Amino acid sequence: MYWLGIDIGSISTDLVLIDEHGEIKESQYLRTKSRPMEAVKEGLRRLGQEYRSEEVGGVGVTGSGRHLGAAIAGGDVIKNEITAHGRAVAHIDPQIRTVIEIGGQDSKIIIMEDGMVSDFAMNTVCAAGTGSFLDRQAGRMGVSIEEMGDMAAEAEHHAAIAGRCAVFAESDIIHKQQMGVREDELMAGMCHALAVTYMSNVAKGKKIEPKICFQGGVAANRGMKKAFEEILDYEIFVPAEHKVMGAFGAALLAKEKNVLKTRFNGFEAGLLDLELTEHQCNGCSNCCHVTTVESDGVKRGCFGDKCGKYSAML
Repeated sequence: MYWLGIDIGSISTDLVLIDEHGEIKESQYLRTKSRPMEAVKEGLRRLGQEYRSEEVGGVGVTGSGRHLGAAIAGGDVIKNEITAHGRAVAHIDPQIRTVIEIGGQDSKIIIMEDGMVSDFAMNTVCAAGTGSFLDRQAGRMGVSIEEMGDMAAEAEHHAAIAGRCAVFAESDIIHKQQMGVREDELMAGMCHALAVTYMSNVAKGKKIEPKICFQGGVAANRGMKKAFEEILDYEIFVPAEHKVMGAFGAALLAKEKNVLKTRFNGFEAGLLDLELTEHQCNGCSNCCHVTTVESDGVKRGCFGDKCGKYSAML
């Protein structure tokens, strides 16, 4: 028996299958590309090539698109990103006290105590504290994000970059390029600036203690790991599952719920021609905008109703 976890974000959509021991058997890391429904369907199709729907005992969904994902796949557990990430971290190592998470469009800090989330903070406002800043600069300089991270990690010094604003940071980088600053030092400076911005914005006021876990897509960047280690003066732990921690945690939560009958729609849901329709419910003062997922006139799921009036019917 397996349990499926789905994490739908603005940059990536991740799917994870875990076994009865809570270990990852299969994972999919897909680009969302502003089409979360298609990303979920693609992930289901890929997993369906190797596994049977009857082998799935439960489904957990998280991320900004979690309600859409649950409607498509059939979710037994729907949780926010903080809860899902915290559960995955506790499973990997209960001794982890601080979680640094940086993705393409947002960043978070999670404080753990005895394997439970005790505090957190998020940044979803400015690109200066997210991976999109590094992606843009790497592209502008004609290198891959992986090459950028390696060059930054191997640089002996980092250039001083004003990183509190993505626009000003880019102007500062261009100015230093014109001044002849070495490329590796510039890249190390970008990583250092992003880490400083994270510490002064997202982590401000938080008590950071080891063991420290670094996760999210940006955790693969060696330059970022080095920058945080220099600022915090602690060793940073990057788990092998760093890219799919949200989906991993969602799968663990689904396993722990131990439902008698899963709402999973099957891997074949990835083959359906799905259509989204929206209407406003005026049954109460909430006036919810309810989105229904349909295929060939059959309602597959819905979300947006605060009271569960519609979603409970499916």
